[in-house]
Amino acid sequence: MVRVEHTTRAMERTNGTDRTERTDGITGARLRGAAMMADVDARAVGRSYAVAALVAVAAAFLLGGYELVRSPANTLFKAAYGKEALPWVMAGVPVGIVAVLWVYGRLLTRVGPRRTLLATSLGAAVLLAGAYGGVRAGWAWATVVLFVLKEAYVVLIVEQYWSLLNSTLGERMAKKVNGPICGVASIGAIAGAMLVGGLAESVGSVALVLLAAAATVPAAVLSDWAYRVSRNQRDKPREAMRGGTALGLAEFRRYPILASILGIVVATQVVSTALDLNFQGVLSDAIPQADRQTAYSGRFFAGLNVAALVMQFVVTPLLLRYVPVAAVHVLLPVVVAGACGAAMGWPTLAVAGAALVVFKAQDYSIFRAAKEVLYIPLSFDARYRAKELIDVLGYRGTKGAAALAVTFAQAGGVVMTAGAYAGVAIAACAGWGACAVGVGRVLQREKPPAADEAAGER
Repeated sequence: MVRVEHTTRAMERTNGTDRTERTDGITGARLRGAAMMADVDARAVGRSYAVAALVAVAAAFLLGGYELVRSPANTLFKAAYGKEALPWVMAGVPVGIVAVLWVYGRLLTRVGPRRTLLATSLGAAVLLAGAYGGVRAGWAWATVVLFVLKEAYVVLIVEQYWSLLNSTLGERMAKKVNGPICGVASIGAIAGAMLVGGLAESVGSVALVLLAAAATVPAAVLSDWAYRVSRNQRDKPREAMRGGTALGLAEFRRYPILASILGIVVATQVVSTALDLNFQGVLSDAIPQADRQTAYSGRFFAGLNVAALVMQFVVTPLLLRYVPVAAVHVLLPVVVAGACGAAMGWPTLAVAGAALVVFKAQDYSIFRAAKEVLYIPLSFDARYRAKELIDVLGYRGTKGAAALAVTFAQAGGVVMTAGAYAGVAIAACAGWGACAVGVGRVLQREKPPAADEAAGER
């Protein structure tokens, strides 16, 4: 009995040791697995920040180039055809936009998002250089091409940047970095506008167009680098190739929130068109000489971008951190409507410019960052196709349609004064607010269907 009891106790000690070793082994494996997962997450976060930084710098070059062509394109067109023709050329912009979107959709299907971005970026540089040559040769119609091109190329490329970011960043990180991304981009825009203000009278408006073409090339290189760094596993190559339609129209049935976003974009662009036409008209009356007008416009947009910069780095991250996205969308049209009311009451160059600054500064910062968050949970076709339809055709197409409406009103004998433009903007702010309420209702009613592979909360 003693020998048996001794043997039994020995076996119990052995079994206990084995259980302890097995437990230690399992715990060690779990710790190693957790460490590996943490390492993977850290690398993913690092890649996300790197992509955000590269896209931000690419956007700085792109928007710097855009500032170099925006004011000259306006001035050169008005010098060739007069300020009265501005609504006509703006009305023709949607035709060019539709053609650009069709080409974009075909490219996206054939070569995928990375090569499409590279092709459209380099193609824009070539077209800008060609427009420069046409204007330099004295072809008046080249100013029309330049005007339509400057309206189309920048928004097409910028929206592709956001499609990449929305496919790489999680919602939590997007709320942190979307504002600063816009801020870095604005530094480039400020530099470009300052160059316009300093060089326009010495080198002439036409020469600035060639500088804009040159600035687009490093933007193409940096954005392509961002795609290489992203290693995006959310969008498989086969998904980019399978799109049923070039414009992603089916996504509007799948995601009701897209219709609300489109309504907001349409309303904001009516506001933008009214305030822009008002400012350009008052500016032409106050400063009729072309190069002086370009110089003033360049300095004005530099100041606008400084205001946007402060909002991008400071106001936007704080607002998105503490205020629900739906509430932000409702607040913005109220603020802009107040500025439009001031422009209606005091129709001077200073007040017209101030109203435009209020709208554009929030558009470049708070509005942009809050709108992009809405796309993050959606599918590839929603982020790369339907988004381009909304944010390219919606932005520029609505401006063209609004300008055409102004043209018809003027042809019917309506005098579009500064007060009339401000009144149109206030009415559009009311529609903007209604659509923003619609976004909030959709967000409360239903969570958008997840994409094929949801982005993590990086």
